[in-house]
Amino acid sequence: MSDIVFASAIEQAAAIRARRISAVELLDAHLAQLDARNPELNAVVITDVERARDQARNADAMRASGHVCGPLHGVPFTLKDCHATSGMRTTCGFPPLAGYVPSSDGTVAARLKEAGGILFGKTNVAMLLGDYQTNNPLFGRTNNPWHLGRTAGGSSGGAAAAVAAGMTPFEMGTDLAGSLRVPAHYCGVYGLKPTEHRVSLDGIVAGPPDAPRPIRLMSCIGPIARSVDDLALLYGIIAGPDGRDTDVPPVPVTTHPPMDLEPLRIAIAPSLSTFPVSDAIRAVIVELARLLAPQCAAVDEVALPSIDGAALFEPAQLALGAFQPGQTAPSLAAYLQALHVRDGHIIAWDAFFDDWDVLICPPAMVTAFPHCEQGASIDVDGKDESYWMAHAAATWFNYTGHPSAVIPVSLDGDGLPIGVQLVAKRWEDARLLAIVRAISQVTGGFSRPPGY
Repeated sequence: MSDIVFASAIEQAAAIRARRISAVELLDAHLAQLDARNPELNAVVITDVERARDQARNADAMRASGHVCGPLHGVPFTLKDCHATSGMRTTCGFPPLAGYVPSSDGTVAARLKEAGGILFGKTNVAMLLGDYQTNNPLFGRTNNPWHLGRTAGGSSGGAAAAVAAGMTPFEMGTDLAGSLRVPAHYCGVYGLKPTEHRVSLDGIVAGPPDAPRPIRLMSCIGPIARSVDDLALLYGIIAGPDGRDTDVPPVPVTTHPPMDLEPLRIAIAPSLSTFPVSDAIRAVIVELARLLAPQCAAVDEVALPSIDGAALFEPAQLALGAFQPGQTAPSLAAYLQALHVRDGHIIAWDAFFDDWDVLICPPAMVTAFPHCEQGASIDVDGKDESYWMAHAAATWFNYTGHPSAVIPVSLDGDGLPIGVQLVAKRWEDARLLAIVRAISQVTGGFSRPPGY
């Protein structure tokens, strides 16, 4: 049973359909892994075992009668503790929400359940999703399964750690400033931030229930998993309009056939602008470029459309400023000007991707850093760098809205995972996943943390 928890979601669903394992047995295997690993990780913080077991029994009964309700039939899963889930607490790690139980599921939770998935728990977050580490007053700190003294990242640190540790086959992170992709990089798993507005934000709780939605720009929901194929499956389940989030366009979600490396034009950026990045991450990108070059149409380090680092957070900060108690709301003129500047950057990047199929660049400043106080400086090759630059390379593509994925590639000198970030043209999420799948033939797949 220990190996089944590290199988992909696709493989787990196939095992249930083939009756090699029951949904109850699969749930129990994950719960056993949780009992064994979660005490030291503190990644899963809320569970509803009895309801999940009832649903697993029902899934087995349906399968016995010849019915399969979707591609995730009988597969257990957890959700980041910010997704509204009917009958299960959603706290965002925020004491005033400690007892909040939504009356209905958000869109992503509902679609995963409709696809046959069985929700059995929630994973830890930074309080109100507002930090680069996962720690909050309700549940405490999440540790990285590769090294307990290192962060799993934030705000989706619990999600990424649980996937890496085999406690859940997949998760759904949120990503306003790398909050999904950087934890995936730190924990050695795969993560996808879709194009902005491709997945409904309905049901994401980051403040008082039923309050106006403070974040409408730059933020995304996307899957975290142990394989590219799982990312593609999950993206197809959650993406597309829902009639609730009016920013999601009524455009069908498509798939993309497999791609070969040969025709690809790959742009390489060992660093972005003047953002700091460790030598180890740079070296992995350079080495990957060397391996890809003989197999692709072009692999080149190229000049990128520039973005002033100070602009990266401005649209979201101005929007959030209107909701901060005791602060003067920003002017409409300032907000519109920030969006005008952003439009220019988006257009420049779209033109860049007319010439290049994908960009390979750093996902973050460093590998998983030691637990520290919020705002403390972070050591990058012996130099103290700003804590707030840790996610800058990922935030770049929140700002432009382009789809980007993080995939595991190597380990640093301390044995910690190194991922790379792959970015493509807006709205071409399925094509990006096909490119990621092709490149993953070179980079290899997920590796279990030591001792797992």
